[in-house]
Amino acid sequence: MKEFFYRFIIILSKIFGLWVFIMFAWIISTGFFLFFPSRVAISVRFYRALFPNRSWTYHLWCTWRQYRNFTYVFLDRFLLQDSGDISYTSEGWEYLEKAVKNKTGGILLMSHMGNWEIAARLLKRKLEEIRLLLYMGIRDKEQIERIQKDSLSQSDIRITAVSQDGGSPFDIVEGLEFLKEGGLVSLAGDIVWSGDQRIIPVRFLNHEVYLPETPHIFALLSGAPLFIFFSFRTGKNHYHFTITKPKYVKAASRFERKEAIRKSAQEYADLLDQTLRQYPLQWYHFEPFLGKRLK
Repeated sequence: MKEFFYRFIIILSKIFGLWVFIMFAWIISTGFFLFFPSRVAISVRFYRALFPNRSWTYHLWCTWRQYRNFTYVFLDRFLLQDSGDISYTSEGWEYLEKAVKNKTGGILLMSHMGNWEIAARLLKRKLEEIRLLLYMGIRDKEQIERIQKDSLSQSDIRITAVSQDGGSPFDIVEGLEFLKEGGLVSLAGDIVWSGDQRIIPVRFLNHEVYLPETPHIFALLSGAPLFIFFSFRTGKNHYHFTITKPKYVKAASRFERKEAIRKSAQEYADLLDQTLRQYPLQWYHFEPFLGKRLK
């Protein structure tokens, strides 16, 4: 039903105009805000940690804006597929170009902030010779996500889907081989997808949070550079990308590996905190994220 409804809205929007898509998206986001209080509470708690000196009404207003802004994720996906009318500016793009040219491989550490799908598509357009592998979680019966993944695959972007029951060890091998061949592997750095996933605790917004180890393990085992990649909507049909300088995860011995991974994950968490304060209303992580409060 979700898939049929989504495709139906797209058809109507192509016939009658973009306002149809915007209207339905806003109605749906308003419904989620009004009728799913437990999810709203997750976001309110998050904004309370981000803005501890502001009132609860401000935290609720931030959550409202978060839900509203999330509709642009779907809107801009539609625009890019339909007309390609998305522009962007970037910082650090030369680091990726160098990695692609020298075939060193690289890990792109994405986040649930802004719009990573727009970034992946435009990255492929910018560097046609790029080989890009995306690790993506899948939810049972999530039909719109399946449309999204099918569309990305048609853009010549390789997709490895990982279920909530945990991925196969062959998924790791596939990623390492892809890196050795000079490709770029993209993973989310801020979400733990399955219960048996390897995790590492870090400090974030004065709370303990658990981040996946996999991106940092990839960097350690492959020796490939790790790039932290953010993509934010900065205006109508316009995005700004930031890519950090290449980071390397190294350990002189097996005993030092865990600390090297922890340090890399904490560096990512610190940059996530810093960037979030610039774009607080483009945080689209709707699952529980913050753990216990730290002193």
